[in-house]
Parts: sequence; structure tokens; C-alpha cells
Amino acid sequence: MPDLVVGVDGGSSKTDLVLADTEGRLLSWVRGAGTRPHTEGMEITTERLARLGRHALTAAGLPDTTPVSVGSYFLANVDRRADERLALGQLTRLDVADRILVRNDTLAVLQAGAPDGWGVAVVSGAGINAAAIHPGGRSARFLSLGDITGDWGGGLAVARAGLGAAVRAGDGRGPATRLRQELPGHFGLRSVESVALAVGSGDLPMTALHGLAPLVFATAAGGDPVARGIVERLGDEIVAMVTALLRRLRLLRTPTPVVLGGGTLQNDQFLLRDHISGCLATQAPLARPRVLDVPPVAGALREALLTAGAPDSAQRRLREAVADRKPPPLLATPP
Repeated sequence: MPDLVVGVDGGSSKTDLVLADTEGRLLSWVRGAGTRPHTEGMEITTERLARLGRHALTAAGLPDTTPVSVGSYFLANVDRRADERLALGQLTRLDVADRILVRNDTLAVLQAGAPDGWGVAVVSGAGINAAAIHPGGRSARFLSLGDITGDWGGGLAVARAGLGAAVRAGDGRGPATRLRQELPGHFGLRSVESVALAVGSGDLPMTALHGLAPLVFATAAGGDPVARGIVERLGDEIVAMVTALLRRLRLLRTPTPVVLGGGTLQNDQFLLRDHISGCLATQAPLARPRVLDVPPVAGALREALLTAGAPDSAQRRLREAVADRKPPPLLATPP
């Protein structure tokens, strides 16, 4: 019997967990809430991951006590070595697998998109982060604690900037923008001021604003200069992260893969992609940007299969299965 492996890509807004075997068969794919140990605590986060794993076993028609050989967990908001050790300890206590790996979710994008396992990876989903690995094994990353460490970007930042620009356009502090007309309807409200008041009163959670990001991108693509400025700001932040990592690892003079992943980079946002490519061509001409063509969980699965000693044929088979399978809906109720 082939061994079982689990690959996990935990983002800020959702977590994908895939159960597979060492022959490369995809047995089940489940999607749960995001990994937010910085706000919910590591114990709650890891217990939720353990429940999601048991749900995957049940979905595959297996007892939820079936042993898993390798669990590869690439988790958002696990940004420091100490966080990785804490998550590893908690997952070991919960007995999610015989062998457990814990990494930041950015590295899942690198594993999924860089053929030799080194280069730069950027994740721009609800939030943003980047990391790099030198071909010699050295790595570089960012502290990534939010505003206090100078971070800006991702879908939530784009949405908040769009809402703020729309309010400023109405009160005279900013230029006119179609964002005033485009954004309120997402929540069935009459004005952007109503949206802001709902967030300020707590009737609408801040995280719900993430749904406005696609409207900001669409308004930018339609030629609105204010929305375009927000999208280009995101591109500038991504380029700044990439060039900083290349400089820190002394890779500016080396042809280097740059893998772009996450919802705001993998959803046909051509304006953003073109801006990034144009800036990198000037600032880091040997960077080789490419948009990830599979869900990032494929990178977590690759690491799990490598650790389990699975053949290359199993990796190819599983990657194709992940690419062909439509991701499942978010579980309405945690398992």
C-alpha cells in the first residue's frame, strides 16, 4: 500500500489541504478557514488544521484515524523561526502525521513554481509576503508584521485603499473616481460612506472588504486613474520586495526565477502583471518573473512527496491532478 501524504497551503483568508498518496493520486481536497495564529493563537490554528486533516480522510472514504506518513504545512502568518517551531510542536502533539514540515506559505509558491527549488516567491492574496532561497541554500525573508514593519499590499490593502479613495473623492480631499459608483453595490449599500460607517460600527467586519479588491482592479482596467494608481502601488510594492531579496542574496547578476502567486496575481490581472514586468526589466533585468499556473498547495504537496521519497512520476501526476481539479468551496462549518 502506498503511504499517505498531506500538503497544506494556509493563507490568511483560506486554507487548502490535499490528501494524496505516494503514487501521486489525489484522494481528497478540502478548504477551511485561514491560518491566523497572530490573532487567534497557535493552539486554535493547529487544532483547526488537525480537524481539517481528519475531514480530508473522511472525504476520501478512510477512517479519520488513518496514519499519514508526511504532512507538509506551509502557513501564512508563521513568519519567524520561532513560529515555525511552535507550530511544529503543536502539530506533533496533535499527531497529524509521522513526519511534519512547517514553512511559511510563501515558500509553497516557490516550490510550486521554481523548477529547481530556488529563486524568489511573492504571495499576494488577502495579504502580501515574499521570500527567497539562494541556489546555495541561504534564504531571506521579511519580518511581515503588518503596518509596524512597513508592509502594504494584497487584496485587503487594495480594497481599503479603494474605499478610502472613494470617500476622499466625495468629501473634496481627492480626485473624482468611478470607485464611488462601483464599490457600494457589493454590499447592497447606497454609498461608500455607508460602507465605511458599517465597518466603523462593527456591523461589517474589516475582512469583508477583501471582496472589493476585484472591483478596484476592474475599475483600473476600465481606465480610472485613481484605481490604476492603487494597482500600480501594489505592483511597486511587489517589485520593491523582489529587488530587496535579490540584493540581499546577491542575485541581481544571476538569472533568477521570480514566482508570483496568490489571488491578486493569479487572477488575470494583466495591468498589475505588466507593471511588475516593466519595473523589473529596468530594476532587475535578470529576474525571470512568471505567474504560478497551479494552486500554491501544489508546492506543499511537492515537498511532502520529496520527503516521503516518492518518484518524480508521482509528483508530475499529482501536480496535473491539482491543476485540473477545481478547488472546493470553503467549508461553511469547521469540521
